[in-house]
Amino acid sequence: MKPPQSAPVAIPGLTLAQPPSAPAATQPRRGTKAKSKAPPTQPKRSKNPHETPPAVPSTASGGVPNPTPQYLAQALLNPQEFPQPRRILIIIDLNGTLLHRPNKRRPFHFVERPHARAFLSYCLETFYVAIWSSARPENVSRMVAQLLTPEQVERCLLVWARDQFGLSPTDYDSKVQVYKRLTSVWSNPRVMSSHPAAEHGGRWDQTNTVLVDDSLEKARTEPFNLLQIPEFSGIETESPHVLPQVHDYLNALSHQADISRSIRLKPFRLDPSYSLPSGGK
Repeated sequence: MKPPQSAPVAIPGLTLAQPPSAPAATQPRRGTKAKSKAPPTQPKRSKNPHETPPAVPSTASGGVPNPTPQYLAQALLNPQEFPQPRRILIIIDLNGTLLHRPNKRRPFHFVERPHARAFLSYCLETFYVAIWSSARPENVSRMVAQLLTPEQVERCLLVWARDQFGLSPTDYDSKVQVYKRLTSVWSNPRVMSSHPAAEHGGRWDQTNTVLVDDSLEKARTEPFNLLQIPEFSGIETESPHVLPQVHDYLNALSHQADISRSIRLKPFRLDPSYSLPSGGK
């Protein structure tokens, strides 16, 4: 049975199912009637004016989630740093983050973001890695096979696709907004057992997890664990130095005692003057 849905929480930047803002306390002009209706909730607008925006997921799919009060309260505390880095959990998106599919008529043809393979290799060597995409399983398999060797795939804690969002059959086959509830990852047995202190009660949570994705709305339940990067559209004029900067930001986060507190205060921002160090990454 699905839990009852609470009213959406207003979080800066989130665009889907935002609670309507309170109307200003002003007097109506003479000859007009005061409007009592609040602005309707609108789904996320697409960057492409010809593309239909995603619909709100049905109640059967969990509806529109909110971060818990406990999550928000913890993220509002002051950050602290560790003197030494630690192996944190990185959950990585695929389409729009590491690859782009330029033509839907060629569903298995993907253009890689610059440094995508090197970035994934580094993450696998340095952190714990899970992959989670909203694409269908057959597309995810092709994307993963293009970016990783079979041995690297085995090292991923999870490789999840659209079938891991708890969508109803109707929503699964429709264009609806999906949500990456990180609690689903944290409660997975393989992920739980991977924590270096699992035998002593250690667990993955908002203090040690980063979601690398191009969508803020998908991270609605844990918005301060999102490392949001610009959507990759395969255009040659796009910056080739996005993932190297993500690399550096993740290294900085590995020193944080609570990642959600750090990202809340200092979210990832691209540096337009960034240049790749000699020798690359």
